[in-house]
Amino acid sequence: MKKNNSSWMWLAAVVAAFGVWHFLDVRAGALESRDTWLMTGYLCLGAMVMFCLWAIGGFLWRPGHKGGISLERIYLVMGLSFGILYMLVLPPLSAPDELRHYVTAYQLSSCFLGQPSNSASGHVLVRAEDMWLEDVGGCYEYEAGEDGYLRVKPQTAENTWVLGATLTEDTYRTIRQQGFSGRIYPEGTDADTLMVSIHSPVVTTPAGFVPQAFGMALARLLGLNTLGLLYLGRLFNLLFFVGMTFLAIRRIPFGGEVMVGTALLPMTLHLSASLSYDVMIMGCLFYFTAVCLDLAYEKEQVEKRDVAVLMILMAAAGPCKMIYGVFMGLCLLIPVKRFGGWKGWVLSAAAVLGAWGIAMAAVNTRTILSYATETESYVAWAEEPGYSLFYLIHHPIRLIQMFYQTIVWQAEHYHLTMIGAYLGNLDQILNVPYVVVVFFTVCLLCLAMKKPGEMLRMSGKDRVWVSVLCAACTAAAMLSMLIAWTAMSSQVIEGVQGRYFLPFLPVLLMAFKNDTIILTKNGNRSILYLMCCANGYVLLRLYSVVSMRL
Repeated sequence: MKKNNSSWMWLAAVVAAFGVWHFLDVRAGALESRDTWLMTGYLCLGAMVMFCLWAIGGFLWRPGHKGGISLERIYLVMGLSFGILYMLVLPPLSAPDELRHYVTAYQLSSCFLGQPSNSASGHVLVRAEDMWLEDVGGCYEYEAGEDGYLRVKPQTAENTWVLGATLTEDTYRTIRQQGFSGRIYPEGTDADTLMVSIHSPVVTTPAGFVPQAFGMALARLLGLNTLGLLYLGRLFNLLFFVGMTFLAIRRIPFGGEVMVGTALLPMTLHLSASLSYDVMIMGCLFYFTAVCLDLAYEKEQVEKRDVAVLMILMAAAGPCKMIYGVFMGLCLLIPVKRFGGWKGWVLSAAAVLGAWGIAMAAVNTRTILSYATETESYVAWAEEPGYSLFYLIHHPIRLIQMFYQTIVWQAEHYHLTMIGAYLGNLDQILNVPYVVVVFFTVCLLCLAMKKPGEMLRMSGKDRVWVSVLCAACTAAAMLSMLIAWTAMSSQVIEGVQGRYFLPFLPVLLMAFKNDTIILTKNGNRSILYLMCCANGYVLLRLYSVVSMRL
C-alpha cells in the first residue's frame, strides 16, 4: 500500500513538472497580450488539477480499505472533477456542433417555462441579453418581423463571431469581462424582449436535450445572465452523463474499468461537459450495455422492469442518431431461458423494437422517407450533387469502393478524433499530442485484457457477435454520412467523426478479452490513475495553447 501511495505521488509530480513548463508559454502569451490575469488563471487551474490528482490517488488506494473504495464511486470523483475542469478550459459553444445544440436546448427550456419558443419562421426565440453569444463582434442590425419579434437583417449576419467557435485568448478575455453578472442588451431592447436567432435547431427527439434544457430553464428562473445559463446547462448535462455512467458501472457484471477508461478519454470528457446531445446517446447506451450484459451473464431471470428499462433507453437514444438502432442486437446475447421461454423472449423483443420504432416514426419519418424515395441528392455545403440510396443500390461497386477508400484513408482520423486528438470544433490547433493519444489507446487495451485469475465471461461466438454489431454500427454511420453529407466528387465518405464510435467502444473492448493475451498483473486502478494524470497534462497544455493563440 505504501508503495502505491508513493507511486501516485510521483506521477502527480510529473504532471506538475509539465505544468511548470507550460507556464512559460502562458507567461509569453500574457506578456504579448498584456492580459496578465491569464497567468493567475493558469495557476488556479494547475492547483485544481493537482488537488484532483491528490484526491483521486487517495481514494484509489485508501489506507485501511483493501483495493480502495468501489469503482463506481471513484468514477464519480473522476468524472465530475475532470468534467468540470474540461468545462472551464474549453468554454461554452466550443464543442462539436455545440452552437446548434445550445439553440435546441434553449428552445426546449422555453417550452418547460411555458414561454414562446419559436418565431413564425421556425427559428428559436432567445432573450435579448443572450444574442451577443452569436454576435460577439456586434455586427448584427435588427428589424421587426411580421410576428413582432426582432430579427437579424440578413446582410449583417455574414461576418459574425460566435463565442467559442474558434477558441482563442480573446474568448477567455470576453468570458472574463462578461462574468456572471454582466448583461449586454442590443439597442432598443430590454429584459422582456425576445429576439430571433439566425441559427436553426437540431431536428430530432427532445429527449436528447432534456438535461441541458432543465439547467437552462433553472438559470432563467433564477435570473442568471448568459454565462450562468450556459454553464448551468452544461453542468446538468455533465451530471446526467456521470450519473448514467455511474449506474452502468454499478450494474455491469464485468468490464467496469473499460467503461471508466472510455469515460476518461479527452473527447468523452469534452462532450460530457458540453451542451451536446451526444451526452444523452452515450449515457443511455452505456447503461443499455450494462443491462444487456447483466441479463446475459449474471441475472437469472429477466423481469418486466428490465425490459421497460431497455425500451426507455432505446426510445430515448435511438432517434438522436438512427445508426444506434443496430445496438439492439446486443439483447440477443441474453439466453431465451431467462425470459421464461420463447413467448417471453418474443414479447420482450417486440417491446424493445416497438419502442424504438415508435420513437423513430415520431421523430425521423420525414428523414427516412427522403432517404428511401429520393432518386437524386444535393449536398448544400459542397454545392454539388450527392449520393442517394437509389443511386447506391444501382451502383454497388461504387458503394464498396467508397467504403474501402474511406477505411484505408480515414481510419487514422477516426482513431484520433475518437480519443480526442483534436478538441473544440475539431480544431487542429487545440490538439492532444500524438504520443498522448497512443498512451490513452494503450491504457484502454490494457484495461480490456484478461488479468491473472480472471474468468472469461464472453464465449467466442458472443465476442464475434459483439464485433459484428460494432462493425454494423460503423458501417451505418458511414452509409448515413455518404447519403447525407458526401459530394459525388469526394473520394472518401465525408462527415464521419471518431466520437460516433464512443457509445459502443466499451463493449467492443470487452470483446477483445481472450485466453491468449493475459497480463501478468492486475493494474487496472493504476491505469485509470495514469489516464487521470494524462488528462491533467492535456488540460494544462490546452490552456497554454489558447493563451498563446492571439
